Amino acid sequence: MTLLTEKADVLRVLEESKVVAVIGFHRDPGKPAHYVPEYLDRQGYTVIPVNPALASRGESFFGRAAASTLAELTGAVDVVEVFRRSDKVHEHLQDILSMQPLPKVVWMQQGIRDDEVAAQLTAAGIDVVQDRCMLADHRTWM
Repeated sequence: MTLLTEKADVLRVLEESKVVAVIGFHRDPGKPAHYVPEYLDRQGYTVIPVNPALASRGESFFGRAAASTLAELTGAVDVVEVFRRSDKVHEHLQDILSMQPLPKVVWMQQGIRDDEVAAQLTAAGIDVVQDRCMLADHRTWM
């Protein structure tokens, strides 16, 4: 697949993708890793929080239990949204590639990019967005 950078491609992802799994989801409403997914939930997206610490405590957000890993998700996911530092993204590559079915898109939030991981994901047939905010793009273009 490809690295998505053009407005039309990003807009297509926002319009067609309805299920978003959020790696690095945070329970603090003041953190982007919480308020961005919360915004997406309010816009009608199905948001699945992925955070092993929250999952181990049995916490739920937006009516969905937090998952420890992507591999344990049983339904199809359109977008894996990444809220981890750039130097930690590679730690999630195998988890993403173990998903069945594979996600259509991996979206690295604003300030997050890993070109090597992006190349491996695109080679596996997954589109990649790097260093963009889903909330900001949604508010701007939807």
